Amino acid sequence: MTSPGQFPTDLADRCVKCGLCLPHCPTYGLTGIEGESPRGRIALMQGLATGRLEPGQSLVRHLDNCLGCRACETACPANVPYGELIDAGREMLVAHGVRPQPTRRLLGRLLQHPRLLALAARCARMPGVAAMARRIGGLPGRAIALLPAEAHPPRLADSPAPAGPTRGEALLFGGCVGAAFDGRSLDDTRRALERAGWQVRTPRQGCCGAIDLHAGRPAEARRLALRNLEAFAADGPVVACATGCAATLKEYARLTGEPGARFAARIRDPAELLVDAELPLGPGPYRNIVLHVPCSQRNVTGTAGATRRLLARIPGLTVRELPAGCCGAAGEMFLSNPALSDALLAPLLAELKRDPPDALVTSNIGCAMHFSAGLERDGLRFPVLHPASLLVDALE
Repeated sequence: MTSPGQFPTDLADRCVKCGLCLPHCPTYGLTGIEGESPRGRIALMQGLATGRLEPGQSLVRHLDNCLGCRACETACPANVPYGELIDAGREMLVAHGVRPQPTRRLLGRLLQHPRLLALAARCARMPGVAAMARRIGGLPGRAIALLPAEAHPPRLADSPAPAGPTRGEALLFGGCVGAAFDGRSLDDTRRALERAGWQVRTPRQGCCGAIDLHAGRPAEARRLALRNLEAFAADGPVVACATGCAATLKEYARLTGEPGARFAARIRDPAELLVDAELPLGPGPYRNIVLHVPCSQRNVTGTAGATRRLLARIPGLTVRELPAGCCGAAGEMFLSNPALSDALLAPLLAELKRDPPDALVTSNIGCAMHFSAGLERDGLRFPVLHPASLLVDALE
């Protein structure tokens, strides 16, 4: 637990309040309020750590509203580790007795259990349930609106023993929401890797720990990290389809030290293993697609280049990219703070509406769900796909 005296003030003191982060912060761009900026939040956390400030409603709201996109880190000339600071700041709030609302706590727990999520999705499709949830509004209505129309769990079976030589063994990380709703992306990632010569295994695994880590519960996140270190003890790359999960997996050194650092070095985006593979690619069913690069991929994992190069290999495919900027999904933010999330999504939807593509491609399940719901609201009819699905369509 981070008490006020344990907050990493040495890291926070690197921030010289120059303001170069301000144009890159989505919440500051929406509000123009200093407390909604990275340097403003750092100042609030410094005040809380030194006892000059109390965890009042305004301070808590400013820290809660941070999306964790970490675009500020890419702009910071002093290399301030803002992601680590905001996690420590929220841990301070927990140490001060600040607790999220019961519905948000329940949501956080539900999102960590794929079987419960899948069961909830089946219940939501029962006659009359969706209409009732929309009448209730609030979190139930929002959740129904975000539920993918064709959500299903993945196959999650290990590859058969290869008949000939392989590139080696790749271990697939399914995630929580992905393992409940994003079966197509995970299954297509498996198919593409197998065609590229990899034998794919799916170890028994748990949540990556992102929800607990970003909610100020590092002890819980560490417990989950240790479980995954044990599950993925075998050698070979660990392939994470969702860049949100990959971003947390790559930071396991913060939670478990040297074992976590060794594990983090094995995390791979599917595109990294597929981009140079010998694959018989045809034109596929799509000619004009838009690529969305999630914040976790742009600012943390750094794998967007591999995705761009992979898409460039598909014959006849025209790719244009959405402007950099958070779509507002931000973990569970698009459920718990829909007004903020939808305000951030709006300009991206407007860009898509101006020139609708054949498909939107993104590498993160949260972003995909948020975009799909927004497209449905705006009457835009085209699929939201993972890059691996686009590749499999070009193979088959």
